Amino acid sequence: MNRDFDPNEFAHFTRRDFLTTTASGIGGLALASMLGRDGLLATPAHAGTGPMKLRPSHFEPKARACICIYMEGGPSQMDLFDPKPKLLELDGQKLPDSMTKNMRFAFLQKDTASIMASHRKFTRHGQSGMEFSDLLPNIAGCADDICMIRSMHTEQFNHHPGQIMMNCGSPLMGRPSLGAWLTYGLGSVSDNLPGYVVLTAGRGTSAGAQNWASGFLPTSYAGVLFHSKGDPVQDLSNPPGVTAQMQHYGIDAITDLNAIRQKAVGDPEIASRIASYELAFRMQASAPELMDISGESEETKKAYGLDREEPDIKADRGGGKGSYKTFARDCLLARRLVERGVRCVNIFHASWDHHSNLNDELTWNAGMADQPIAALIQDLKQRGLLDSTLVVWLSEFGRTPLGENRPGYAKVTGRDHHPLAFTLWMAGGGVKGGTVIGKTDDLGWGIAEDPVHVHDLHATIMQLFGIDHERLTYRFQGRDFRLTDIAGKVVKAALA
Repeated sequence: MNRDFDPNEFAHFTRRDFLTTTASGIGGLALASMLGRDGLLATPAHAGTGPMKLRPSHFEPKARACICIYMEGGPSQMDLFDPKPKLLELDGQKLPDSMTKNMRFAFLQKDTASIMASHRKFTRHGQSGMEFSDLLPNIAGCADDICMIRSMHTEQFNHHPGQIMMNCGSPLMGRPSLGAWLTYGLGSVSDNLPGYVVLTAGRGTSAGAQNWASGFLPTSYAGVLFHSKGDPVQDLSNPPGVTAQMQHYGIDAITDLNAIRQKAVGDPEIASRIASYELAFRMQASAPELMDISGESEETKKAYGLDREEPDIKADRGGGKGSYKTFARDCLLARRLVERGVRCVNIFHASWDHHSNLNDELTWNAGMADQPIAALIQDLKQRGLLDSTLVVWLSEFGRTPLGENRPGYAKVTGRDHHPLAFTLWMAGGGVKGGTVIGKTDDLGWGIAEDPVHVHDLHATIMQLFGIDHERLTYRFQGRDFRLTDIAGKVVKAALA
């Protein structure tokens, strides 16, 4: 049982006493950090200190960094990745009642719903002949680097639980995200930036920060949200009148007090707090440099499409004015973060929830995403980083082959949520490029071959990072938890 903390107990301690006598070894860590920066240690100081210390993988990893591009809302797979010409033949017809009677939908009225064909043109690309919609010509140019999974499925048919399921391996709130598990399991090689960074474009996801939370893991492993304007991280700059020296003394004092408290109670959250203060101090120099892209070549900026003309659109599902530039900048920053040793980067964009106006809004969204994502893959490849960086396109579910006939809508112009069969893809980081895994039926309604569950995807990502998903656990409330819960199998066909 923890005893009450008495601040007078340590009133006689001087700073020198604390640094030379307490078991925390802060003085030794500071010395090690300085020696490491000067190249006088065999291994970097961060490899043996703090919550983000480097930890060995279970076996040799293929991937060392991950960029997850999360398209919130459920992009329509039969309009982007999974061509279904049969829908053209059956356009306007009803599905048999046997297919829909036990199905749950968000808004669709199944008794009167009918098939809605896709009018997108699909063509084959690369040596692999992988098929892509005409909405994604640039990503299609990376076909031979991509492993596409057309047989994804989940139990979640609404956004909030679906997002938490895809990002955290459970539809329940309070579980750690994939990025948190990766940084908990492996640590980070970056001294001056967080191990896990989050970038956003658009209007925001319904599940919010739960998508990148640390759950019951120490908070050091949570994603840190970077802003595209002003301070990269909220309140990173000193307020007026506070000098760097004043801040240094203040942080030292807070660190001392936190360390004393940590010695008394042994709470790991105090260690996380100490690490956060120290990281924030270092980030005051490193984060502005990261966000300053003025040193990038004009060729690079053009490749990512930073100054593309943004088409007009009346709907706000794509996130509103400026999303084209923000998303392009996020993709460029993701490469810069990986270069600087950040373990995991999430890019979130909302929204792809096209219950109506599918043709116009999907065209707008695809135009926003296509060029920057392709540029990111090509940029990583040119810099020799793609082999060790896993890039993932994902969302919570897909869309129905039925048109959404929600009451009150004069026309059927969109699709409802569909968890039974959808598509995502991966590139780099040890995946087998030019590969298509799984197959859906002729209507895109169900899975015909090689189903892949969300747990299987997470197990596969862990495998690429040299982690046995069954062995990476954390004890909480008397139980050993893991990202894949009690399920998950590695999709071996996805591995190079």
